[in-house]
Amino acid sequence: WADHPTMIDFIYVSHVERMLASAAFWKGLDLRSEKYQQQFPALNAWLDAFEKRECYLAFKSDYYTHVKDIPPQYGPGYDGGFEDERLLFQKNISGNDGKSWSLPLSFDDEVQPLYKGPPLPLCVLKAAGISGDNGELASEGTSYEKADPEQMAEACRQMAGWKLASNGSAVAKFAARGGPNGSRNPRKGFGAELADPYANSDEKLIPSVETALKSVCVALLAQGGPSSHDAALTEMKENLQTQISKDQSRDVASSLAYLRDRVGVPRDLPLASARQLRAHLNFAIDVLH
Repeated sequence: WADHPTMIDFIYVSHVERMLASAAFWKGLDLRSEKYQQQFPALNAWLDAFEKRECYLAFKSDYYTHVKDIPPQYGPGYDGGFEDERLLFQKNISGNDGKSWSLPLSFDDEVQPLYKGPPLPLCVLKAAGISGDNGELASEGTSYEKADPEQMAEACRQMAGWKLASNGSAVAKFAARGGPNGSRNPRKGFGAELADPYANSDEKLIPSVETALKSVCVALLAQGGPSSHDAALTEMKENLQTQISKDQSRDVASSLAYLRDRVGVPRDLPLASARQLRAHLNFAIDVLH
């Protein structure tokens, strides 16, 4: 037995991820839950071992991304199984439960465990001064389930803020496809529900969308703990109400929703940071509405 992942592990883990997402979303089965950890101990031990490696963050997706990209690859999913659990999991995965994509976020996710291993690149954890459950600063091979929730939330927010700030103008242009005059050009159709790479932007809306995203970015980058973040959210609310004209507020909100629904894991961010970006975009959307 190897003490490291082999090629066959790398080949299969993404398929197992899709299985986990499919089972939860369409059948109401949470195979990472305590019940199924006892029923499938080897499966969960294998996944836990993968998650303790930093390299896994580079290609580990989340259930939302999977359920959006599975149908064009494998065909449509069909609802069934454990109905009550299925409805709960679908709302959680799609951000429609009022919790999983809404502020304030819980420390961990109810369906997708975030801290079985490093939730962020080790360099980010090191910069934030976050140690693993083994007591070592920014180390792999350990979980982060005992990390300080506020310290971890701030690190996750800041990574999302860094990514957004690094390409803000292009992100604003992309988001403006969600405006009333965006996505109207004839374009090739794609099997993936949210894929429209040739869509155009609502050019007149781009400056206002960029203004809104700057306010979101400031809130994500706030330092100093919960009080500083709360103050940044208050500032974001005031800025959105004063800097976005009322005749454009719903169109800007539509653009932010377009962006929120297309935040991909891991393409854009690890899940621990992506959920922060989605939740802050939802906060801005609520203000604009």
